[in-house]
Amino acid sequence: MRISPEMITIDCADPQKLAAWWAEALGVEDTQDYDAFVVLAATPLVLGFQRVPEPRPGKNRVHIDFASPDRPADVERLAKLGATVVGEQSMQGMTWTVLKDPEGNEFCLADAGSH
Repeated sequence: MRISPEMITIDCADPQKLAAWWAEALGVEDTQDYDAFVVLAATPLVLGFQRVPEPRPGKNRVHIDFASPDRPADVERLAKLGATVVGEQSMQGMTWTVLKDPEGNEFCLADAGSH
């Protein structure tokens, strides 16, 4: 029997606020709010936002990679929504931008088809 990915959960201070930001960033309307836990059904990816009492101690050890057909335009759009651009990286024909959401969780946005 194999395991399969079901959801990626992000620890945060304010699940409603961060889930609302991600819903806007991803264009998702399907949310389920359980007070200390909010779920976004961002097909095919499900994201959970879980309230935790402690702040994020440093760089997150796991991050989500997204792809875009127009990475520069989406980086600009996400920055206007409140993301922080950390930097741009390239290697072997792949280019991506590292960003942080409003709570400082890092994620990457790559050119579509470059993985």
